[in-house]
Amino acid sequence: MNKVLRMDPIDNLATCLVPIAKGTEVEVDGIRVTALEDIPQYHKIALCDIARGDVVYKYGQVIGLASRDIAAGAYAHTHNVESTRGRGDRAKEDAACS
Repeated sequence: MNKVLRMDPIDNLATCLVPIAKGTEVEVDGIRVTALEDIPQYHKIALCDIARGDVVYKYGQVIGLASRDIAAGAYAHTHNVESTRGRGDRAKEDAACS
């Protein structure tokens, strides 16, 4: 079983299907990252560097904006992603990770 799930090629986050310990390498769709911190099951890991203000994608949808720089392998959650769900003012842009 893969440890993470990426639903769409545009996603710059993946969902952790199991708890991921700091230092664990995960791979999905040819992208390899090392967890920079412990990430709980069903939470998100950044698949690439995401700059502050960049659009954050999960399941092929915009879920927010990075409220600060997020390094590849970092835990992505409310402390570094500002939700835009329901705002309707963010269009789908080019994939951040490829």
